[in-house]
Amino acid sequence: MKINCTSCGHSIDLGINYDDYQGPIKCWVCSAMLEVKAESGQVKSVIPWSRVSEPKQYEEPLSPSSTKRLIQ
Repeated sequence: MKINCTSCGHSIDLGINYDDYQGPIKCWVCSAMLEVKAESGQVKSVIPWSRVSEPKQYEEPLSPSSTKRLIQ
């Protein structure tokens, strides 16, 4: 089974081991992560990883006074 990277267009040969698979695949040319779903040797979807992952939760930056307390 082959898929095309949605980032660079490179053809990725997955072989028969991925005929029934759902999960991440990394393009070895551009290093893009793809979420792939295949059933019975047929590709059902290829989605860029950035669209699959949830928005990152950012912590508030430490204030200088709290950083000072950590160092002491």
